[in-house]
Amino acid sequence: MIVVDNIVKSYRTGSGKNIVLDRISFRITKGEKIGILGRNGAGKSTLIRLLGGIERPDSGRIEQTMSVSWPLASTGGFQGSLTGMDNLRFICRVYGVSIKDKVPFVEEFSELGRYLNEPVKTYSSGMKGRLAFALSMAIEFDCYLIDEAMSAGDARFRDKCRYELLVKRNDRSIILVSHDPKQMRSFCDTFYVLLQGHLTRFDDAEAAYVFYQASLQN
Repeated sequence: MIVVDNIVKSYRTGSGKNIVLDRISFRITKGEKIGILGRNGAGKSTLIRLLGGIERPDSGRIEQTMSVSWPLASTGGFQGSLTGMDNLRFICRVYGVSIKDKVPFVEEFSELGRYLNEPVKTYSSGMKGRLAFALSMAIEFDCYLIDEAMSAGDARFRDKCRYELLVKRNDRSIILVSHDPKQMRSFCDTFYVLLQGHLTRFDDAEAAYVFYQASLQN
């Protein structure tokens, strides 16, 4: 289970303190798939970074009794001067897992061929996205954090990603943040709308979408 209890997160700006998340609380149980809708700048990515341990809240607590991924398909942690394969070796060392069975998986899934042995800084954004998703799937987690990650690659590759995550790992928990209601309907069973720092929960996708659409008019 993951318990998010009354967390507050703010940033300093030129005009003063901007509170992005204001006393946010929710929980996710094993196998549950929740979607968080919100417009650009609402704080969705900030919430994902907090859940992934990349940042800390100003106050409140996040308790985890299951393993949580880094933000899925994130390329921010790559070492650009290292090759794709070297980045895989580094991640395996960090998580204490053997690289032996991970290499063939990443080779097949990323479809990068010889470029796996080239520095990541030479990759296109699409190549980085494919490598990032392959590395994310190479390590097993109880809960996967998804920050608009399903846009990597072409339609065929996106279908491949969905199958790997949503079919083969159907028993895992998912936290998906997006401003795309279609993704929410496809992947999630519980829904939240993040608006002005606050979360509103819905058990029905259509009700969440109506509330979200109304928020865009304000």
